[in-house]
Amino acid sequence: MKRNEMGRQNTFDGLSEFLAIAKRQSVRKAALDLEVTPGAISQALQKLERRLGAPLFHRTTRRISLTEAGETLLAKIAPAAQLIETSLGETLQHSNEPSGTLKLIVERLALPHVIEPILPAFREAWPNVKVDITVSNTHGDFIADGYDAGILIGSYIAKEMIAVRLSPPFKWAVFGSPDYFRENGRPRVPGDLTKHQCVRFRRPEKGDIYRWEFLEDGQNVRIEPNGPLTVNDGELMRKIASQGLGLIYSSTFHASRELANGQLEPVLLDYSPGSDGLFLYFTRTTQNQPKLRAFIETCSQLRRSLALASGSSTAHKPK
Repeated sequence: MKRNEMGRQNTFDGLSEFLAIAKRQSVRKAALDLEVTPGAISQALQKLERRLGAPLFHRTTRRISLTEAGETLLAKIAPAAQLIETSLGETLQHSNEPSGTLKLIVERLALPHVIEPILPAFREAWPNVKVDITVSNTHGDFIADGYDAGILIGSYIAKEMIAVRLSPPFKWAVFGSPDYFRENGRPRVPGDLTKHQCVRFRRPEKGDIYRWEFLEDGQNVRIEPNGPLTVNDGELMRKIASQGLGLIYSSTFHASRELANGQLEPVLLDYSPGSDGLFLYFTRTTQNQPKLRAFIETCSQLRRSLALASGSSTAHKPK
C-alpha cells in the first residue's frame, strides 16, 4: 500500500476486530461480541492485513489461527488494549461517582431547617464533593448563574423545573403575640384586619409592599395591610410581632420557633390560601448529575430519619 494511502487510515482501524478474532478464534463469535455482522469483521480484518502487508490468520473451513505476524502483533498490542479497557472502566466508574462542586442557591430560612442538618451528613457521605452555597431570597435565572439547584417555596418554582419536597406542608396565616390579642382581640375574618395594627413587609426583590392573601368563600382575597411599621426582613418582622407591636402575615413553617415557645399565635388559619412547602428544584438536564443525586438522596434519608420540623422562607412572601 502506498504511504499516502496508509496515512489516510486510522491507526486503530481493524485492531478491535483483530483482537476479538484472536480471543474467540472465530469470525462469527467475534462478530457477536462486537455486535456487527461477520462480513463486517472479515472486511475490517482484510483492510488491516492489506495495511500491514502480511496475513494475520491462517484460515480454513473449520478453524482460524494466528500466523507468526499475527502472534507478534497480538503480543505487542494485547497489553495496551487491556490497559485502555481498564482505564476506560475506571473513568466510567469515576464519572458515576459524586465529585466536583455542587452549587446551590438557598433561601435564608432554609438554613436552620435544611442546610444545617443536612450538610454534615452529606459531607461525611461524600467527602469528594465540594459545596458552594449562596444564601439569597432572589433566585433570578439560577441556570445562567451556574447553580446546580436551588431551594425555594414550591409555589414560586417554575413549572418546567423538577422539585423534591424538603419540608412538611405548611399554611400561611396571620400571627400575633398573646399580649397583642389580649389588648386588641382576634380578627375573625380577613376584613377585620382593617381594625388592627399590621406590620407591613417590603419584598427585597421587588421593593413593593406584600399584600396578604386569603381564600374566602372560594374566592382569592388580597388585603393591603395597614400599620406604621414596614420591614424587609422576616426575622425582624417576627421579633416585632413577638413584642406585641402588631400582626404579621407569615407561615406555620416560618414562625415554627415562635409558635413552639409561645411568642406568637396564629389566626385566620381557616382562610389560608393553601398549603405550601420548601423544595429543592433543578432542571431535567442536571438531574442525573451524580453530585446532585447524592444530595437528593441525603436529603431524603435525613428527612425520613429526623422528620424535619415545619418552617421555611420564600423569595416572594414575607418571612
